[in-house]
Amino acid sequence: MNDIDEIMEKYQFGKQMLETEIDILIKEFASTHGYNPVEHVKSRIKSKKSINEKLVRKNLAITTVNIVNHLVDIIGIRIVCSFIPDVYDIVSTISQSKNIIIKERKDYIASPKKSGYSSYHLIVFVPIYLKGKVEYVPAEIQIRTVAMDFWASLDHKIQYKFEGNTIPDEVEEELYKYSRAINELDTRMMNLNELMKKYKKEF
Repeated sequence: MNDIDEIMEKYQFGKQMLETEIDILIKEFASTHGYNPVEHVKSRIKSKKSINEKLVRKNLAITTVNIVNHLVDIIGIRIVCSFIPDVYDIVSTISQSKNIIIKERKDYIASPKKSGYSSYHLIVFVPIYLKGKVEYVPAEIQIRTVAMDFWASLDHKIQYKFEGNTIPDEVEEELYKYSRAINELDTRMMNLNELMKKYKKEF
């Protein structure tokens, strides 16, 4: 096994550890609060091609040292929730885990990107157990609503279509407008959910 294969094996182990921990955390939350705020969870590991392309974009040589030292999103977990408060509940739940070390938080819901992108990102470290010792590998967790996930998917397709070229201003402007419309929809759905809770208490 060469160095890159050994590194990718470690990330595969890290992905499995993170998937298991998040699954447990979500089930514990659902048991404690009486409802599951998560619509679905997706996970992936970047391909070697994607890793090499990202290093090139960062003007870094394609080496195992640079992979380990400069890439924190080879493991990716996306948690899609029903409502905005659910996103923060899941962030809080993950923050309380003894098996996940949070290195960095980026709240793009409170402060969306210029493009209109909204999501909550966590850069974390998860333990893996190899040859009688513990190592930690990085991962990125994205937590967002269904509406935010829809917009992000649309944005990704547009970015891919114009890959290597500047996106026309009118396309960027329309995409930003859609992000604001989705944000408004998220807010309305959150308010509707709160209204439903009110009537549930009455009955």
